[in-house]
Amino acid sequence: MDKKLQQLKKEYQATPIPIELDLVVNNALKQKKTSGFKYKWIAGAAAAAAIFVAGVNSSPMVANAVAKVPVLGDLVKVITFKEFKLNEETYKADIQVPAVTNLENKTLQVSLNEKYLAENKQLYDSFMEEVDNLKNNGGGHAGVKSGYEVKTDNDQILSILRYNVSTVNTFATYKFDTIDKKNQVLLTLPILFKDESYVKAISEYIKAQMIEQMKTNPDKMYWLNYPGKKKDDLISDDAQFQSIKKDQSFYINKDHKLVICFDKYEAGPGAMGLVEFVIPTDLVANSLVGNEYIQ
Repeated sequence: MDKKLQQLKKEYQATPIPIELDLVVNNALKQKKTSGFKYKWIAGAAAAAAIFVAGVNSSPMVANAVAKVPVLGDLVKVITFKEFKLNEETYKADIQVPAVTNLENKTLQVSLNEKYLAENKQLYDSFMEEVDNLKNNGGGHAGVKSGYEVKTDNDQILSILRYNVSTVNTFATYKFDTIDKKNQVLLTLPILFKDESYVKAISEYIKAQMIEQMKTNPDKMYWLNYPGKKKDDLISDDAQFQSIKKDQSFYINKDHKLVICFDKYEAGPGAMGLVEFVIPTDLVANSLVGNEYIQ
């Protein structure tokens, strides 16, 4: 084990452990809400650091997540903060709640982490209601799995994929957050571009890619017609893919390329799952605000 990691581990273990981590977190969040963000930033940073250290000490789950990071001195970016689980014969839930740590912009950090916790708590509560209804009506099967994946983590960009999957009907949703760690902001497509011309340019490129894929691979299917497409595969005009949204889901990959993403059923049949298109930088270079993110 790295000597630096061992030393940090000893320092964490020397910190007093609170009786209940959830109580500490909830009190901190309540204080944030009632103060109207008037407390000093340095105090907020200290409180966030204390909560994180307490979490490492009091939760084996969090400690395991931290242990997977090669060097703690490089700062932990994303950890599994909380888990909601149910493991019964015909009812399964495995929900992992991510938390972004060590952002200097505590407002952004708290906002993201509150969102992650609230969404997953709602997912779990809804699932448990479904389970109760099934049990009260003779039983059945239900399952849900939710987690996250760090798509990119470099000196500047942190891109996180969050997913929810029903293990019964395979329904799935995917959400992305891309953070500029240097400037401490959450990135959106409109932020990256000078104007809305990127919408048409990217949409036309994606349409061409969809057609090319369908022509060369019979397993590919998108909501788009093209000359020569089999009659049985044609779809109505109003059902065809028209354009990306101005705030379409995306992330920036490790090669500094823009990746446009479509949720399940958004661009094609459910069997296509999450659909991604890597956009050539030269296609949008003139529309970009700069080349700091996309190169």
